Formats: sequence, C-alpha cells, structure tokens
Amino acid sequence: MSELDLIIKSGSIVTAVDTYNADVGVKDGKITTLGSNLSPGPNTDIVDATEKYIFPGGIDVHVHFQLPFSGTVSADDFENGTKAAACGGVTTILDFAIQKKGHAIMEAVEARRAEADSKVCIDYGLHAAITDWNPQTQAEIKKIIDYGIPTFKMFMIYKNEGWMADDGMLFNALEETAKLGGHIGVHAESVDVLDMLIERYAQEKEKWGAYGHTLSRPCYTEEEAIIRAIKWAEVTGGQLYIVHMSTGEGADAVHNARKRGVKVYAETCPQYLLLDDEVFKGENGHLYATCPQIKKPHDSKRLWKGLANGDVQVVATDTCTFDTKQKAAWNGDFRKIPFGMPGVETMVPLMYTEGVGKRGFTVNHLVSLVSTNPAKLFGMYPEKGTIAIGSDADLVVFDPKEEVTIKAENLQTNCDWNPFEGWKLIGYPTTTISRGKVVAENGKFVGEVGHGRFLKRKPHGKL
Repeated sequence: MSELDLIIKSGSIVTAVDTYNADVGVKDGKITTLGSNLSPGPNTDIVDATEKYIFPGGIDVHVHFQLPFSGTVSADDFENGTKAAACGGVTTILDFAIQKKGHAIMEAVEARRAEADSKVCIDYGLHAAITDWNPQTQAEIKKIIDYGIPTFKMFMIYKNEGWMADDGMLFNALEETAKLGGHIGVHAESVDVLDMLIERYAQEKEKWGAYGHTLSRPCYTEEEAIIRAIKWAEVTGGQLYIVHMSTGEGADAVHNARKRGVKVYAETCPQYLLLDDEVFKGENGHLYATCPQIKKPHDSKRLWKGLANGDVQVVATDTCTFDTKQKAAWNGDFRKIPFGMPGVETMVPLMYTEGVGKRGFTVNHLVSLVSTNPAKLFGMYPEKGTIAIGSDADLVVFDPKEEVTIKAENLQTNCDWNPFEGWKLIGYPTTTISRGKVVAENGKFVGEVGHGRFLKRKPHGKL
C-alpha cells in the first residue's frame, strides 16, 4: 500500500449515525483508510486527535461573500470569507449567482466564478438565483443543473432591487425543477404587506430607531409567505427549501406540510436560535439588522424544537458581513441598514456549545445538522458530509473541552463587531482539513489561497 499523506490519530470519529475510535488515513485528498494504529511513512503528516472528536467538515449552504447590497459590498470577500469559514471548522460553502433581468443565468454564474475561483481557500458551490422567468430562463434550467448547480433561489421580496419572484414565477420554477431533480430555495416574506408596514413605521422612524425594523416585519409576514410557497410546491410536485427560517409559525407550517407529504425542507440560523429582537432596542441595535430579522423568544424555542424533532433539517448562517462603518449608513433610518452579519466562523462551535452542551443534542445530531443533511440535500454526499472510505478528506478535529470567548478582534472575519461578542464557548475546532490539507489551526488560517475548488453538485438531493 502506498504511503499515506496524512494520518489523524487517536480521535473519536463522529458521523451522523456512528461514534467510534479510529485513525483516519488520507491519500490524494481522499479518506483511504479507517483503522487502529495506522503506520506513517517517512513523509506522512500526523495530526494528534487524542481526547478530541473528528467531525466531517462543516457545510454552510448559505453565505453571501462580496455581495453588492445597500450601496456597499459585504466586507468578507471570497478569500477572507473562506479563510474565516476554515477557522471555524467549515470546509464547504455555497454562495449565490444572482441573475440580472434580461440576462441569462449562466452569465451570473460565470461572473461569480470569475470572482471566486482564484480566491477560495476551501471548496465552494453556487446556487443560481432566478429573477427573470421567461422561455429562455426556463430552457436554461437543465443546462444549469447539468453544469453542477441543481439548487435555485427565489426572493419573494426585494421588488425595488429587481430580485423579486412573483407567485407565477415561483410556480413555474417549481414545476420545471421538479422534472429535473432540482430544488427551489425561497426567501419567504409577504412583500406587499411588508412594504406597506415598512412605510408606515418609517413615518415615525426617529421614534422607533432600529426597533422599527422588527415592528415592520411581524412574524405573520414570514408565516404567510411560507404557507403560500408550500402550496405551490404541493400542487406542482416541486421540492421547496425555506432559507433562513426565523419564526415558530414557519416551523409549524413546514411540519404540517411534511405530514401531508409535501417535499419541503427548512434551514435556520444561529442568530434566530440564540438572540431575540430586544437587541434592536440597544445603542447598537442597528448592527443586528438581518433580513428576515431576529424574532421573539417563542420563535427561538420553536426552532430549537424543530431542529430536535426534524421539522428543521439544516443550520446555515446567511453570513453577509458589514462592519460598523458600513452599518452606520443607516443614519437613523431603519430602511437603510445594510442587512447582514458575520456567522460562518462561529456556527459550528456555537451549535456545539448551545445544542450539544446546553440542550442535550448528540454529537451525531450536530453533525447531521451542520454537515450531513446539507451534503445530502445539496448534492454533495457522500463526497462531503461524512467520514467514509472514498469521501473527501474534509475533516475537523474538535476539542470538546476547549474554552473560547468570542471576540471580534480574535476572529478572521473582516468585521469589527460580532453578534455574539463575549459569549463563552466550551468546545472549539483545533484543526480544519480541506481535501487532506490542513487549512486552519487553533482559529488561525494556515492554508493556501486558491486551494478551494468549484463543486459540480448532483441533482435529486433529498434526506
């Protein structure tokens, strides 16, 4: 047998279904051996995982790096964003190529790849965001899926930005992707009611400050849009994926639909699980503005329950980093806050501390939420999302006893604040490995720029 490139020794291997002690042997970027006391050759690198877990690399299926938005561009580009991901135990990210009206989807894909391919430090893929449905777009869906992008995004809001998909577009897209094994992810909020409420509360924006952001987006604006999108999925037979679900009512709608046999899945994000909308009342409340926004304690409680019982299958972050200077552009008008926050770097350790440590999730369930389920749903399994012979050697050595206090100044992200500043974590990644290469150690990036590859993903993803 040829000499191994890397051995991760003496760790506790964790997949979505198993936990066992073994060494992991890596050759040419793939896992080739799982066993006890693997023998290194003279050139084999060794990573000691004694008393630590070995997880499959985290997969964040929802990030926005260098996204032009609200008159600025999100502060983490593809290089630094993927460095930050690696530092937090994430080895794969999916970003977005947003179609311009009057243009082909493939134009957006090629433009996004031109921005990313030479910069990415871990593997990445793209979702295609559909903003213009016409016979040319419909004909292009198969081409995009064959290219390796089987997942599409449609916005039920952002009318003024030219991104919005109306119900007819969504219906058509669900029909077309159902034939070809793709799925449609939706940003679900009720645009007409939302826009009306935003203008209503903007009349007294000085009175409300950043809290106007939450007043103008009540839970029912998400709930109604989710129910509507589910109906279109139900009658078309399409597969629907609710991105960044923030409400308990949304989780109820998904639960009821799945019970009826509708093909609908949902993700939520750490900010919706761990924060509530009281943050908008603070002096720096505007920093926390996301879209959809952080909701009420009852929503967090229901979303945690959904993660536990299978109503919600994926944790992602919707990372869209804006620093304090960029956020200051709001200048007292909640309508002008650049929406988004950093998250990819802290997702895995936060979910370990809060999910495993405080709420009794098994480590296997954690792996399913942040790695295996995303890999399966988004056409990357079993190359990604598990630890098995033949899988990519995307691995995280995770120390369950490592104590870390979150401080923006210590993180890789280009953000000078953090929504979880001062939070104490117990459990943190110590080594991140992407296709057999060590890319981060103890929260610091040590890999190579451009190491990451574009992923050609498969259709028919499901759990």
